[in-house]
Amino acid sequence: MNALAATNRNFRHAARILGLDSKLERSLLIPFREIKVECTIPKDDGTLVSYVGFRVQHDNARGPMKGGIRYHPEVDPDEVNALAQLMTWKTAVADIPYGGAKGGIGCTPRELSKSELERLTRVFTQKIHDLIGVNTDVPAPDMGTNAQTMAWILDEYSKFHGHSPAIVTGKPIDLGGSLGREAATGRGVVFGTEALLSEHGKSIKDLTFVIQGFGNVGSWAARLIHERGGKVIAVNDITGAIKNPNGIDITALLKFKNDTGNLKGFPGGDSLDADELLTLECDVLIPCALGGVLSRENAADVKAKFIIEAANHPTDPEADEILSKKGVIILPDIYANSGGVTVSYFEWVQNIQGFMWDEDKVNHELQRYMTRAFQNIKSMCQSHNCNLRMGAFTLGVNRVARATLLRGWEA
Repeated sequence: MNALAATNRNFRHAARILGLDSKLERSLLIPFREIKVECTIPKDDGTLVSYVGFRVQHDNARGPMKGGIRYHPEVDPDEVNALAQLMTWKTAVADIPYGGAKGGIGCTPRELSKSELERLTRVFTQKIHDLIGVNTDVPAPDMGTNAQTMAWILDEYSKFHGHSPAIVTGKPIDLGGSLGREAATGRGVVFGTEALLSEHGKSIKDLTFVIQGFGNVGSWAARLIHERGGKVIAVNDITGAIKNPNGIDITALLKFKNDTGNLKGFPGGDSLDADELLTLECDVLIPCALGGVLSRENAADVKAKFIIEAANHPTDPEADEILSKKGVIILPDIYANSGGVTVSYFEWVQNIQGFMWDEDKVNHELQRYMTRAFQNIKSMCQSHNCNLRMGAFTLGVNRVARATLLRGWEA
């Protein structure tokens, strides 16, 4: 089941639990606006090449729309749609005053030079600048884009609208980016994990962890779990997988990866088949990479007691059912990886005020938001007698539905 079908299914289930009016339910599913633009640029050799750019703005009942821009060869309108919708529920669960959006350009960033990427980003910004805005739609980095991409968007947008640092988040610090933004998603994953474990009378210190994916989110989560005394017994990325039942020295591993560019050959652990990683004996499994890694095929073999969804949509609905029957507790992506968008919100607030926070304040506020959101999800679970995923979806959908009704959607 693809991301759009799974998101729609979760939404419909939440709408049924909440008893939403069917007309309102339909209205909440349909995006506010879908934008498709042609971006033609000269390549470095002088030839012209065209790319298609998308922006799906899903809902603005609770505030400006917010979501990433990805540069990837498979930027597919269906997927962008699903991710925009997911951002609407995610921002509502985190209780930050945003709606959802998502965008992207169908290109392969590896095959473009830096100057070609800059030209492409500027042309895309020229095409959508009057449809985004500090109080309308605030983009952020995603797959294939980074702080530099945001800097180009900021510069191009400011040519039309005057200096506007709050137009994008995830910017370089020198241009108004927030301290703590880089580690935010991984740190949020750890705060969410702490909230869940304390509910079950456990703490990170006494448990074993398997982390699938060692990019930004996975490496920060591993580092912070290691600092708190948790035992990370296996990690992987596209270069390889390693395990050490006595616990991997994450500090040494980060240095090794930094020096060599991969995990393979790390002396502090044995290599292992990447497919075995998800079914290793451990207390907590944290998928931090792609969607759909837990499926009907492997769900029955998962031995973890807790799964923290740091990636978007890592668990297929079929796997979800198998795992729930086994009594595995899943902390859903719509809450678990919301640390990134929460600190993006802090960055936007700082830019609007023209007053920057220190890193301790950013981390302290993030912990407060993550802990409060978990308590809110738990109370939804109790009042509707449902699991954490439906607790999070009913919380998010209910907030958006209430805002929509209060604003008067039928007039």
